[in-house]
Amino acid sequence: MLCLVLLSGCSLLRATYPQLPTIIYWWLDGYVDFTTAQTPRVQEQLADWLRWHRSTQLPEYAALLQRARADVLVNTTPAQVCRWYDEGAARLLVSYEQALPAIAETALALKPVQMEHIQRKFEKSNADFRDDFLQPVPEVRLKEAVKRTVERAEALYGKLDDAQRELIAQGVAASPFDPERWQTERQLRQREVLQTLRRLQAERASSEQMQTALRTFAEHAQRSPRPAYRAYQQRLKQFSCEFAAQLHNATTPAQHQAAAETLKNWETDFRALAAEPLR
Repeated sequence: MLCLVLLSGCSLLRATYPQLPTIIYWWLDGYVDFTTAQTPRVQEQLADWLRWHRSTQLPEYAALLQRARADVLVNTTPAQVCRWYDEGAARLLVSYEQALPAIAETALALKPVQMEHIQRKFEKSNADFRDDFLQPVPEVRLKEAVKRTVERAEALYGKLDDAQRELIAQGVAASPFDPERWQTERQLRQREVLQTLRRLQAERASSEQMQTALRTFAEHAQRSPRPAYRAYQQRLKQFSCEFAAQLHNATTPAQHQAAAETLKNWETDFRALAAEPLR
């Protein structure tokens, strides 16, 4: 569970991690459509970030996973689950903070046509979100949500039995998760990003001013500036911690051991990658 917070795709970690600069570049390029002149600098910054991340963050992730291995062998509490969530999110913010100067430099250099490209990409992302989370038939929407949750749980614990799957189905049905509300909030954040970037570019803002704005984006993602949605975020987080603890405590000793082995494998991958010579 922690690994999914820190870095998705842990089962392919050792194969994909060295390719992260390329993977992230193409993801960013899908939003920005970098010019030929911009590409070398962006790729250089991504390579620099990965060298920092490998030498400083991977050992931290490995240490977290080592601690988590002990936790998954015993029953847990909602408070403990929330603590793990907060710790994983904090590690992600460390990596984001390290990247801020590079992100700010790139953001300040974006052309109007690239801002329009980002806006179109947001629109496509919203359409994809509707396909994934906003199925018009409620029964289909619930079925897809249960399927996603089962897949995530089985990535950690292995095969679930019928009773555990029913527990997930009941939990998903009772969840306060509201994809319509999430979509609305996403669109408001996208509008905030576009408006802020355009304003700062027009004002010829400094790197420090852009970095402050970028920090605000991250803060708003974690804690919405809109009180009603902020209260919803807190309810959803508390429910999710309670549900995760309930599911964990419903798994068998053998599944606890399987989870510990999975975390051990991820930990081993992090340590091996951290030990590789930096290039």
